[in-house]
Amino acid sequence: MEYKIEGKPVEQYWTELIAKHLVGKTITKVEYIPRDEAEENMWYNRPIAILLDNKDWIFPTMDDEGNDGGALNYYRAGKMDVFPVWGAGDEDGDS
Repeated sequence: MEYKIEGKPVEQYWTELIAKHLVGKTITKVEYIPRDEAEENMWYNRPIAILLDNKDWIFPTMDDEGNDGGALNYYRAGKMDVFPVWGAGDEDGDS
């Protein structure tokens, strides 16, 4: 049985919704989530946060329940790399 949301296959539904929020947007700011915000959310890690031109923030979490900050991977010129997370209490950025 194929699961559907609003009559669309689940993957198609989410892909279209995410595209609506991201395609054509411009990144206006990049920063790590502040220590106090990580602590307020009871996170051990501080991920990178990206501000879009519509004032929406996007940031990776370790799962879809938002249980902790997560790493963001990128692929460029045939190589995968990662933007690391920092530990919530780190002073020098080492996780």
